Amino acid sequence: MPVIPSLSLKRVAIVGNHLPRQCGIATFTTDLADALDAELGERGKVFVLAMDDTPEGYRYPERVRFQLRDRVLSDYVVAADFISANQANAAIIQHEYGIYGGPHGAHVLRLMRELRVPILVTLHTVLKHPSPEQRQIIEQMARMVSRFVVISRRAEDLLAEVYGVPRSQVAFIPHGIPDVPFVDPNFYKDQFKAEGRRVILTFGLLSPNKGIEFMIEAMSTVARRHPDALYIVLGATHPHLKRQQGEAYRTSLQRRVADLGLTEHVRFRNRFVATEELCAYIGAADIYVTPYLGEEQISSGTLAYAVGAGKAVVSTPYWYAQELLDEGRGLLVPFRDPAALAEAVNHLLDNDLERHQMRKRAYTYCREMIWKQVARDYLMLIQTVLEERQREPRPLAPARRRVGRAEELPEPDLRHLRAMTDGTGILQHCLYTTPDRRHGYAVEDQGHALIVCALHDQLCQSAEVDALACTYMAFLLHALDRETGRFRGRADYFGGWDSGPAADDEHSRALWGLCAMAAHAANPSLRAASVQLVLEAMPAAESYASARAMACALLGLHSYLERYGGDAAVRRLRLVLAERLYGMFRGQADDEWQWCEPALGVANAAIAHALILAGTWIPHGDMRDQGMRSLEWLCRVQKSERGHFSLVGTHGGYRRGQSRALFDQTPLEAMHLCLACAEAFRATNDDRWL
Repeated sequence: MPVIPSLSLKRVAIVGNHLPRQCGIATFTTDLADALDAELGERGKVFVLAMDDTPEGYRYPERVRFQLRDRVLSDYVVAADFISANQANAAIIQHEYGIYGGPHGAHVLRLMRELRVPILVTLHTVLKHPSPEQRQIIEQMARMVSRFVVISRRAEDLLAEVYGVPRSQVAFIPHGIPDVPFVDPNFYKDQFKAEGRRVILTFGLLSPNKGIEFMIEAMSTVARRHPDALYIVLGATHPHLKRQQGEAYRTSLQRRVADLGLTEHVRFRNRFVATEELCAYIGAADIYVTPYLGEEQISSGTLAYAVGAGKAVVSTPYWYAQELLDEGRGLLVPFRDPAALAEAVNHLLDNDLERHQMRKRAYTYCREMIWKQVARDYLMLIQTVLEERQREPRPLAPARRRVGRAEELPEPDLRHLRAMTDGTGILQHCLYTTPDRRHGYAVEDQGHALIVCALHDQLCQSAEVDALACTYMAFLLHALDRETGRFRGRADYFGGWDSGPAADDEHSRALWGLCAMAAHAANPSLRAASVQLVLEAMPAAESYASARAMACALLGLHSYLERYGGDAAVRRLRLVLAERLYGMFRGQADDEWQWCEPALGVANAAIAHALILAGTWIPHGDMRDQGMRSLEWLCRVQKSERGHFSLVGTHGGYRRGQSRALFDQTPLEAMHLCLACAEAFRATNDDRWL
């Protein structure tokens, strides 16, 4: 195997289906990501953007950083932004018409148009007779991709002859296979209660285009000649078929087996198995059969796995089988012909020498297809296109800006914000309107200032506060301790750190500010930098014990998810913090005291606000209702006898069973109460919250 030169790439994004979604492309994407991860090691990182075909999605591993709803076009735009913000060097898109939304999967074109990195598209389907819409999709892709990756040589020819794609734009990389030993099938048979049997295997998701019924018909002839023959059909029913028709197809096959008296010779295993178990099933097979019904198939992971494991194969002559089984690596039989299937299987069972020679030819041929080598081929190709991009840079389209703003609102007055900000950051305190340098800078104030900048961008869509935002982010970049993932709390005016790590509450407000910038910054560079800092600072939030810290983090994470709603890691953290915060109410709250602690402090309404938001979006009805009850209670206990609001003062707070503090009230408390009431209105449409 060639040695990969020093690679300049650090991050690779893959778009496609991913396990535990059940389909061949999900298996391919998962295996490819595993192999790339192993090959890159400490040098780089692979992350996946997974396509969801159900509203609830799937429980993906941590590698899946973003989930796209296949029919929601806006998700594709945000996914492209997510790839850029995470500084991917290249994107590998798995393409098959059926896995993306829009006519013939056209939504994927929007994702590609928005990407600013080199794109590789792995084509799992290339049609000889495409519809006009299908042809147009490939032609539009060709204007955007750095390379098409094809799994068969036939696909190279089709792209050139049918779609007019230059051969220089196409790279052949074979379908990957597990690296398994060449062993006697009898070694595995006892695991499946098949000792002493001649095992014939077909595996993959069950659907009518697989032609299983023809192999079942053939088994009548095979069983008469070889009474020890056993045909195993391994695989769950395809999820889309199951949603539409249930198990009608499988039931029809089982009924046919019974009618033919083959119950001792045909077994169904209705399971989607992991790779390790699948390799054991393949290992137990004497013969592998793919009786597919259609010619226009340029890829088959099941066939690649079987040939790569050194199996004798009988197949119908679809394109990929013609190529992979050439030169005596398998037998081809006509489509829909049970007699030909039976004759080929019997021939191999009758001729042990020929069968073993076929196995050896297949196993030897596929050594260049193991996933380790395939990963290297992809990385070498990415390196090549990166070098091409350096020699011939592509102009970037200008970033799209939203136009218009709420004209009835006054222009924000930024004079005081500018006065409080110097080259280091925003100062903690002032004497009236004069900055007071004696108190230096607090990390939480930089977070608050970033929220102001993010909201300004959201409202005005201007570059007016970009320089201010850069200053606050530079402070946080310097304040972040890479070893602990925590911000340092405070710096004096001369830039020295005069405190240890920030408290949870302080850290959470810095995180909130970064999340707001990641969601709303108009400047894509600021947005990308914010995403990077969010990812570094976010893990520390898992250890929060403070209710306010959890609440502020949840408010920030919600802002982030408004833009990057498919980020699986952030969604997982939101669920963890929300359930932890909600759990704090169980031991404290009752009809008289609807709170999670024995005392009120600062920023109380943030806690109710966070529960309403999280409960609405997770969704979790009881959590949302607890947030509403707590907000109602907060409004009730913070009213004076005359009926106006009188916020709990910070000098003494409000402890259960005691009088509440009436002085040292803060604007922060009023702000959180406003935000929480606005969210309550959005959740209920009840005008009293306005």
